[in-house]
Amino acid sequence: MTSRKDKLPVVTLDGPAGVGKTTLARRLAEALSLPYLDTGAMFRTLALRLGPDAASLSPEELRRRCAAWPFTLEGTGAASRLSCAGEPVGDEIRTEAVGLLAAQLGTIPAARDILKEAQQKLGARGPLVAEGRDMGTAVFPGARFKFFLDATPETRALRRQRDLACRGQHEELAVLAEQIRQRDALDRGRAVAPLRPAEDALIVDTSALDIEGVFQVLINHIEAHGGRAALA
Repeated sequence: MTSRKDKLPVVTLDGPAGVGKTTLARRLAEALSLPYLDTGAMFRTLALRLGPDAASLSPEELRRRCAAWPFTLEGTGAASRLSCAGEPVGDEIRTEAVGLLAAQLGTIPAARDILKEAQQKLGARGPLVAEGRDMGTAVFPGARFKFFLDATPETRALRRQRDLACRGQHEELAVLAEQIRQRDALDRGRAVAPLRPAEDALIVDTSALDIEGVFQVLINHIEAHGGRAALA
């Protein structure tokens, strides 16, 4: 069992889509002056580049293609910037269609291994806040702080609708709710690294909390267990 002193200087936030992981991870990274790693953006980026035929590729072909798209992470907090093959990752990956492609890519063991290796390399370079679906279980099982955020599908669909509206995209609430249920089924039911809380994660139901309320729960927990010094 990993002792406290041997814990990785990493904060992980896991959970399904629509629980506020991105906003909260950025807030935590800013408060702690750490880089913010959006691993979902990594899946979305490769899913967009590989296209809908990714599942038909052999593990060797997947590795060959992905080797041409290395990820880098620069900056801290709000200034954190994820790039792929030297190009900053932007809003082109933030559509629902790309999200479903990413969920499908996540069911491919070779793809998960490729991205796990890339994420661990980024984490080996120093402390960071990592957001995703299996950060605390598969990628950084020895992380110092682990959180699992959840909320009802209806709450998450409404949040997603508002987020898309702010970007000028309009989707029906029922459609978003069904897409979320489909993605949940893929994420929770996959054979490799299914979506679930780590045994030592703090589980936070965000359904009845706003972003500020959840942030206070997370930062208070970190401060009560050593704060920024525990991530040095």
